[in-house]
Amino acid sequence: MDKQQQSELDRDRQYCELCGKMENLLKCGRCRSSFYCSKEHQKQHWKKHKLICKEVEKPLPLKVKSEPGPPPGGDTRAQKPPEKSPPEPADPAQAAPEVSAGEDGGSPATPNGQVSSSLQKLALEVIVPCMNAHGICVVNGFLGEETGLSVLGDVKALYDTGKFTDGQLVSQKSDSTRDIRGDKIAWIEGREPGCEKIRFLMGRMDDLIRHCNGNLGNYTINGRTKAMVACYPGNGTGYVRHVDNPNGDGRCVTCIYYLNKDWTIKEHGGLLRIFPGGKTQFVDIEPKFDRLLLFWSDRRNPHEVQPAFATRYAITVWYFDADERARAKEKYLTGQKASWLPLMWICRRGLSRFLCSQVKGESRSNSENPPIPASRMTTSSTNAR
Repeated sequence: MDKQQQSELDRDRQYCELCGKMENLLKCGRCRSSFYCSKEHQKQHWKKHKLICKEVEKPLPLKVKSEPGPPPGGDTRAQKPPEKSPPEPADPAQAAPEVSAGEDGGSPATPNGQVSSSLQKLALEVIVPCMNAHGICVVNGFLGEETGLSVLGDVKALYDTGKFTDGQLVSQKSDSTRDIRGDKIAWIEGREPGCEKIRFLMGRMDDLIRHCNGNLGNYTINGRTKAMVACYPGNGTGYVRHVDNPNGDGRCVTCIYYLNKDWTIKEHGGLLRIFPGGKTQFVDIEPKFDRLLLFWSDRRNPHEVQPAFATRYAITVWYFDADERARAKEKYLTGQKASWLPLMWICRRGLSRFLCSQVKGESRSNSENPPIPASRMTTSSTNAR
């Protein structure tokens, strides 16, 4: 790796320690290794940063003048990064930690050992720290242009078959699904004819998560969903603000791969807006071609897809946490049993009454066996739901 490539990689790793913004950064004047988008964020982050800042300060040579760090409640000092490595131009994903996978990060022509090493480095040096610090991570150039175009070809061919259906909601409590989400989707295992490149992408995602496993929060990932291939047909279709996993169904990491060549927000829309922590502040992610996005699937990351005015493709895979998934399955099975027990009891009780009434009917008239009161029938019907 030459100095220019190293410099570009270093710039990719520069982001505000508090909010993750990557534009117009100020460098800590004391340790010179941490960045902030404003003095206000430097002040807010000082309680955590001062421990690291002190440690970095110790080995500095005596001849190097070190500026005093900002006191907890006082004024702060920050310097702009050197002119040799200026911040990148504004980008719709500037508020999310972002990095490039590199030329050989996803190239299928690269030897397996080198690919594995590259993915491991990406996982441990970029994705794990970004996810644990911010809950969101963006990787550009994940597969490379050639492979990315092959995946896009598979997706377009699949869409042309007419196998896509309207996207459904996890909780189907209303009939207004189309007002909530306007995408068309297809669930892909990877073994379907014509989906070889989609399967390749899923394998790369799996390899990446495997290298991250054990280091992403407190999760132990042991499985995933099929790939959800989604298409927003344009026409202003989008997806209102929602949470992928609001009720603990086991999904812990959302992994999205975008396939939109030459996409511009001003012309095409389709921006993904995430609200970390459910707050009013948000992170905007542009659905650029060959971009991989990861974020926590639970209530920490409500998000929305803003109206798209051109065909917008994405492939999403959700990864399961072993413990939460086991609890979700147990809850589901217990709920199924519990919902059937009252119905079984009512059916058995009703059958017994029916048989008894038939036996009694042989020796008694119908007037001696009045029907069950309406109130009792209503109660039974309610319990049976």
